[in-house]
Amino acid sequence: MGQLENMRIFIRVVEAGGIGLAAKQLNIAKSAVSRRLAELEGRLGVTLLNRTTRSTSITEAGSVYYSNALRIVGDVVELDAITSDPQTSLQGKLRLAAPLSFGLTHLAPALDKFVKEHSELTLQVDFSDQHIDLIEGGYDLAFRIGNLENSTLKARRISPINKVMCASPDYLDKWGVPEKPEDLNRHQLLHYTLSDTNSWKLLDKNNRETIIPVEAKVLANNGDFLREMAVTGHGILILPTFIIWQSLSKGDLVLVLPEYTIPSKNAYAVYPKTSYLSLRARLLIDYLCEQFGDNPYWDQNH
Repeated sequence: MGQLENMRIFIRVVEAGGIGLAAKQLNIAKSAVSRRLAELEGRLGVTLLNRTTRSTSITEAGSVYYSNALRIVGDVVELDAITSDPQTSLQGKLRLAAPLSFGLTHLAPALDKFVKEHSELTLQVDFSDQHIDLIEGGYDLAFRIGNLENSTLKARRISPINKVMCASPDYLDKWGVPEKPEDLNRHQLLHYTLSDTNSWKLLDKNNRETIIPVEAKVLANNGDFLREMAVTGHGILILPTFIIWQSLSKGDLVLVLPEYTIPSKNAYAVYPKTSYLSLRARLLIDYLCEQFGDNPYWDQNH
Protein backbone atom coordinates (compact mmCIF):
# COMPACT_ATOMS: atom_id res chain seq x y z
CA MET A 1 0.00 0.00 0.00
CA GLY A 2 1.25 3.47 -0.83
CA GLN A 3 0.79 6.98 0.46
CA LEU A 4 -2.63 7.41 -1.11
CA GLU A 5 -3.90 4.19 0.48
CA ASN A 6 -2.56 5.30 3.86
CA MET A 7 -4.45 8.53 3.38
CA ARG A 8 -7.65 6.59 2.66
CA ILE A 9 -7.16 4.49 5.81
CA PHE A 10 -6.64 7.63 7.91
CA ILE A 11 -9.86 9.13 6.52
CA ARG A 12 -11.76 5.94 7.33
CA VAL A 13 -10.42 5.91 10.93
CA VAL A 14 -11.47 9.53 11.47
CA GLU A 15 -14.94 8.96 10.05
CA ALA A 16 -15.43 5.64 11.85
CA GLY A 17 -14.32 7.14 15.15
CA GLY A 18 -11.69 4.51 15.89
CA ILE A 19 -9.23 1.98 14.55
CA GLY A 20 -11.28 -1.10 15.39
CA LEU A 21 -14.41 -0.08 13.51
CA ALA A 22 -12.36 1.27 10.60
CA ALA A 23 -10.57 -2.09 10.34
CA LYS A 24 -13.91 -3.91 10.20
CA GLN A 25 -15.23 -1.56 7.51
CA LEU A 26 -12.05 -2.00 5.47
CA ASN A 27 -11.98 -5.75 6.12
CA ILE A 28 -8.35 -5.71 7.20
CA ALA A 29 -6.60 -6.48 10.48
CA LYS A 30 -6.66 -3.88 13.24
CA SER A 31 -2.89 -4.22 13.55
CA ALA A 32 -2.52 -3.39 9.86
CA VAL A 33 -4.53 -0.18 10.30
CA SER A 34 -2.41 0.83 13.30
CA ARG A 35 0.78 0.10 11.38
CA ARG A 36 -0.33 2.21 8.42
CA LEU A 37 -1.26 5.13 10.68
CA ALA A 38 2.12 4.93 12.39
CA GLU A 39 3.82 4.88 9.01
CA LEU A 40 1.86 7.94 7.89
CA GLU A 41 2.63 9.88 11.08
CA GLY A 42 6.30 8.88 10.89
CA ARG A 43 6.61 10.18 7.36
CA LEU A 44 4.87 13.45 8.26
CA GLY A 45 6.65 13.87 11.58
CA VAL A 46 3.43 14.81 13.42
CA THR A 47 0.76 13.10 15.48
CA LEU A 48 -2.52 12.91 13.59
CA LEU A 49 -4.55 10.93 16.12
CA ASN A 50 -4.39 10.67 19.90
CA ARG A 51 -4.93 6.98 20.64
CA THR A 52 -5.70 5.21 23.91
CA THR A 53 -7.09 1.76 24.62
CA ARG A 54 -10.58 3.27 24.86
CA SER A 55 -10.72 6.19 22.42
CA THR A 56 -9.26 7.86 19.37
CA SER A 57 -9.31 11.64 18.89
CA ILE A 58 -8.00 13.79 16.09
CA THR A 59 -5.25 16.38 16.72
CA GLU A 60 -5.15 19.87 15.27
CA ALA A 61 -2.59 18.74 12.68
CA GLY A 62 -4.77 15.71 11.98
CA SER A 63 -7.80 17.90 11.36
CA VAL A 64 -5.90 19.97 8.77
CA TYR A 65 -4.53 16.83 7.15
CA TYR A 66 -7.97 15.22 7.10
CA SER A 67 -9.65 18.12 5.26
CA ASN A 68 -6.91 18.22 2.63
CA ALA A 69 -6.77 14.41 2.34
CA LEU A 70 -10.50 14.37 1.61
CA ARG A 71 -10.01 16.74 -1.32
CA ILE A 72 -6.98 14.88 -2.66
CA VAL A 73 -8.63 11.48 -2.52
CA GLY A 74 -11.78 12.97 -4.01
CA ASP A 75 -9.76 14.48 -6.83
CA VAL A 76 -8.13 11.12 -7.58
CA VAL A 77 -11.54 9.46 -7.79
CA GLU A 78 -12.80 12.31 -9.95
CA LEU A 79 -9.73 12.20 -12.20
CA ASP A 80 -10.00 8.43 -12.65
CA ALA A 81 -13.68 8.77 -13.56
CA ILE A 82 -13.06 11.58 -16.05
CA THR A 83 -10.14 9.70 -17.64
CA SER A 84 -12.08 6.46 -18.04
CA ASP A 85 -15.25 8.27 -19.16
CA PRO A 86 -14.78 11.74 -20.70
CA GLN A 87 -18.51 12.36 -20.30
CA THR A 88 -18.22 12.23 -16.49
CA SER A 89 -19.01 15.59 -14.90
CA LEU A 90 -16.96 17.39 -12.27
CA GLN A 91 -18.65 17.63 -8.89
CA GLY A 92 -18.38 19.82 -5.81
CA LYS A 93 -18.29 23.56 -5.24
CA LEU A 94 -16.00 26.24 -6.69
CA ARG A 95 -15.80 29.67 -5.02
CA LEU A 96 -14.32 32.34 -7.27
CA ALA A 97 -13.58 36.06 -7.05
CA ALA A 98 -13.33 38.11 -10.24
CA PRO A 99 -13.07 41.78 -11.33
CA LEU A 100 -16.43 43.25 -12.28
CA SER A 101 -16.07 44.33 -15.92
CA PHE A 102 -13.84 41.47 -17.03
CA GLY A 103 -15.94 39.01 -15.06
CA LEU A 104 -19.30 40.01 -16.48
CA THR A 105 -18.19 40.56 -20.07
CA HIS A 106 -15.69 37.77 -20.65
CA LEU A 107 -15.50 35.40 -17.71
CA ALA A 108 -19.28 34.88 -17.51
CA PRO A 109 -19.64 33.47 -21.06
CA ALA A 110 -16.64 31.20 -20.49
CA LEU A 111 -18.03 29.97 -17.17
CA ASP A 112 -21.38 29.38 -18.86
CA LYS A 113 -19.76 26.87 -21.21
CA PHE A 114 -17.71 25.26 -18.43
CA VAL A 115 -20.71 24.77 -16.15
CA LYS A 116 -22.77 23.33 -19.02
CA GLU A 117 -20.00 20.78 -19.56
CA HIS A 118 -20.00 19.97 -15.84
CA SER A 119 -23.62 20.21 -14.81
CA GLU A 120 -23.04 18.74 -11.34
CA LEU A 121 -20.60 21.51 -10.42
CA THR A 122 -21.75 24.23 -8.02
CA LEU A 123 -20.34 27.69 -8.72
CA GLN A 124 -20.23 30.74 -6.44
CA VAL A 125 -18.71 33.94 -7.89
CA ASP A 126 -17.97 37.23 -6.15
CA PHE A 127 -17.62 40.11 -8.64
CA SER A 128 -15.56 42.98 -7.24
CA ASP A 129 -12.71 45.21 -8.36
CA GLN A 130 -11.41 45.28 -4.79
CA HIS A 131 -8.79 42.75 -3.75
CA ILE A 132 -10.35 40.03 -1.62
CA ASP A 133 -8.57 37.95 1.03
CA LEU A 134 -8.84 34.48 -0.48
CA ILE A 135 -8.10 32.56 2.70
CA GLU A 136 -10.40 34.59 4.92
CA GLY A 137 -13.17 34.46 2.33
CA GLY A 138 -12.76 30.74 1.69
CA TYR A 139 -12.20 31.17 -2.06
CA ASP A 140 -10.68 28.45 -4.22
CA LEU A 141 -9.15 31.03 -6.54
CA ALA A 142 -9.46 34.56 -7.87
CA PHE A 143 -8.88 36.25 -11.19
CA ARG A 144 -6.81 39.40 -10.97
CA ILE A 145 -5.49 41.91 -13.46
CA GLY A 146 -2.22 43.71 -12.89
CA ASN A 147 1.25 43.07 -11.53
CA LEU A 148 1.25 40.50 -8.77
CA GLU A 149 3.18 41.51 -5.68
CA ASN A 150 1.66 39.28 -3.00
CA SER A 151 4.24 36.57 -2.28
CA THR A 152 1.64 34.49 -0.40
CA LEU A 153 -0.15 33.71 -3.67
CA LYS A 154 0.55 31.33 -6.50
CA ALA A 155 -0.48 32.49 -9.95
CA ARG A 156 -0.98 31.26 -13.47
CA ARG A 157 -1.18 33.70 -16.36
CA ILE A 158 -4.49 33.51 -18.20
CA SER A 159 -4.17 36.23 -20.82
CA PRO A 160 -2.38 39.50 -21.64
CA ILE A 161 -4.29 42.68 -20.83
CA ASN A 162 -3.46 45.43 -23.31
CA LYS A 163 -4.48 49.06 -22.97
CA VAL A 164 -5.03 51.80 -25.53
CA MET A 165 -5.82 55.49 -25.51
CA CYS A 166 -9.00 56.48 -27.29
CA ALA A 167 -11.81 59.02 -27.67
CA SER A 168 -14.97 59.46 -29.71
CA PRO A 169 -14.78 61.00 -33.20
CA ASP A 170 -17.16 63.78 -32.06
CA TYR A 171 -14.88 64.69 -29.18
CA LEU A 172 -11.83 64.85 -31.46
CA ASP A 173 -13.73 66.95 -34.00
CA LYS A 174 -14.52 69.46 -31.25
CA TRP A 175 -11.23 69.48 -29.33
CA GLY A 176 -8.72 68.49 -32.00
CA VAL A 177 -6.54 65.42 -32.43
CA PRO A 178 -3.47 65.27 -30.15
CA GLU A 179 -0.26 64.95 -32.15
CA LYS A 180 2.16 64.43 -29.25
CA PRO A 181 1.75 63.38 -25.60
CA GLU A 182 2.13 66.93 -24.30
CA ASP A 183 -1.00 67.93 -26.23
CA LEU A 184 -3.02 65.90 -23.72
CA ASN A 185 -2.51 68.68 -21.17
CA ARG A 186 -5.14 70.80 -22.98
CA HIS A 187 -7.68 67.98 -23.32
CA GLN A 188 -10.50 66.59 -21.19
CA LEU A 189 -9.29 63.35 -19.61
CA LEU A 190 -11.23 60.47 -18.05
CA HIS A 191 -9.49 58.40 -15.38
CA TYR A 192 -9.95 55.05 -13.63
CA THR A 193 -9.66 55.69 -9.88
CA LEU A 194 -8.54 52.16 -8.94
CA SER A 195 -5.40 52.68 -10.98
CA ASP A 196 -2.25 52.73 -8.86
CA THR A 197 -1.21 56.11 -10.25
CA ASN A 198 -2.58 59.55 -11.17
CA SER A 199 -0.49 59.75 -14.31
CA TRP A 200 -0.34 58.06 -17.71
CA LYS A 201 2.82 56.40 -19.01
CA LEU A 202 3.29 56.36 -22.79
CA LEU A 203 6.08 54.56 -24.67
CA ASP A 204 7.29 55.63 -28.11
CA LYS A 205 8.61 53.25 -30.78
CA ASN A 206 12.06 53.38 -29.16
CA ASN A 207 10.55 52.47 -25.78
CA ARG A 208 11.22 55.94 -24.37
CA GLU A 209 8.60 56.89 -21.86
CA THR A 210 6.61 60.06 -21.35
CA ILE A 211 4.68 60.62 -18.12
CA ILE A 212 1.51 62.70 -18.37
CA PRO A 213 -0.03 63.92 -15.08
CA VAL A 214 -3.79 63.41 -15.15
CA GLU A 215 -6.12 66.23 -14.17
CA ALA A 216 -9.29 64.34 -14.94
CA LYS A 217 -12.68 65.79 -15.82
CA VAL A 218 -14.41 62.53 -14.89
CA LEU A 219 -13.12 59.89 -12.47
CA ALA A 220 -14.76 56.54 -11.73
CA ASN A 221 -13.97 53.12 -10.34
CA ASN A 222 -15.68 51.31 -13.21
CA GLY A 223 -14.32 50.97 -16.73
CA ASP A 224 -17.70 50.38 -18.39
CA PHE A 225 -18.95 53.72 -17.10
CA LEU A 226 -15.83 55.50 -18.33
CA ARG A 227 -16.18 53.87 -21.76
CA GLU A 228 -19.73 55.18 -22.07
CA MET A 229 -18.59 58.66 -21.02
CA ALA A 230 -15.94 58.54 -23.73
CA VAL A 231 -18.40 57.32 -26.36
CA THR A 232 -20.70 60.26 -25.60
CA GLY A 233 -17.86 62.73 -26.08
CA HIS A 234 -16.65 63.61 -22.60
CA GLY A 235 -12.95 63.10 -23.16
CA ILE A 236 -9.90 60.93 -23.79
CA LEU A 237 -9.21 57.83 -21.73
CA ILE A 238 -6.94 54.84 -21.36
CA LEU A 239 -8.69 51.53 -20.80
CA PRO A 240 -8.02 47.82 -21.36
CA THR A 241 -9.04 46.57 -24.78
CA PHE A 242 -11.31 43.95 -23.20
CA ILE A 243 -13.61 46.82 -22.16
CA ILE A 244 -13.57 48.92 -25.35
CA TRP A 245 -12.96 46.40 -28.14
CA GLN A 246 -16.52 46.53 -29.45
CA SER A 247 -16.65 50.33 -29.34
CA LEU A 248 -13.42 50.40 -31.36
CA SER A 249 -14.80 47.87 -33.86
CA LYS A 250 -17.99 49.92 -34.37
CA GLY A 251 -16.09 53.21 -34.65
CA ASP A 252 -17.72 54.69 -31.54
CA LEU A 253 -14.17 55.16 -30.24
CA VAL A 254 -10.95 55.68 -32.19
CA LEU A 255 -7.33 55.39 -31.16
CA VAL A 256 -5.48 58.48 -29.96
CA LEU A 257 -1.69 58.73 -30.39
CA PRO A 258 -1.63 55.20 -31.88
CA GLU A 259 2.13 55.39 -32.42
CA TYR A 260 2.55 55.25 -28.64
CA THR A 261 1.90 52.20 -26.49
CA ILE A 262 0.74 51.83 -22.91
CA PRO A 263 2.48 49.23 -20.72
CA SER A 264 0.44 46.05 -20.66
CA LYS A 265 -0.54 43.87 -17.74
CA ASN A 266 -1.85 40.32 -17.41
CA ALA A 267 -4.89 38.49 -16.13
CA TYR A 268 -3.98 35.80 -13.61
CA ALA A 269 -5.68 33.00 -11.77
CA VAL A 270 -4.34 33.20 -8.22
CA TYR A 271 -4.66 31.00 -5.16
CA PRO A 272 -2.94 30.81 -1.76
CA LYS A 273 0.39 28.97 -1.63
CA THR A 274 -0.76 27.15 1.46
CA SER A 275 -3.96 25.85 -0.11
CA TYR A 276 -4.41 22.65 -2.04
CA LEU A 277 -5.74 23.43 -5.52
CA SER A 278 -8.58 21.08 -6.35
CA LEU A 279 -8.89 19.23 -9.62
CA ARG A 280 -11.96 21.26 -10.60
CA ALA A 281 -10.05 24.51 -10.01
CA ARG A 282 -7.08 23.29 -12.04
CA LEU A 283 -9.32 22.18 -14.91
CA LEU A 284 -11.10 25.54 -14.87
CA ILE A 285 -7.77 27.37 -15.13
CA ASP A 286 -6.71 25.12 -18.03
CA TYR A 287 -10.04 25.78 -19.72
CA LEU A 288 -9.75 29.58 -19.38
CA CYS A 289 -6.19 29.55 -20.72
CA GLU A 290 -7.53 27.78 -23.80
CA GLN A 291 -10.48 30.18 -24.11
CA PHE A 292 -8.43 33.40 -23.92
CA GLY A 293 -4.75 32.61 -24.54
CA ASP A 294 -1.93 34.85 -25.73
CA ASN A 295 -4.04 36.52 -28.42
CA PRO A 296 -7.52 36.93 -26.90
CA TYR A 297 -10.46 37.53 -29.19
CA TRP A 298 -10.94 41.12 -27.99
CA ASP A 299 -7.50 42.03 -29.40
CA GLN A 300 -7.98 40.53 -32.85
CA ASN A 301 -10.07 43.12 -34.70
CA HIS A 302 -8.49 46.52 -34.06
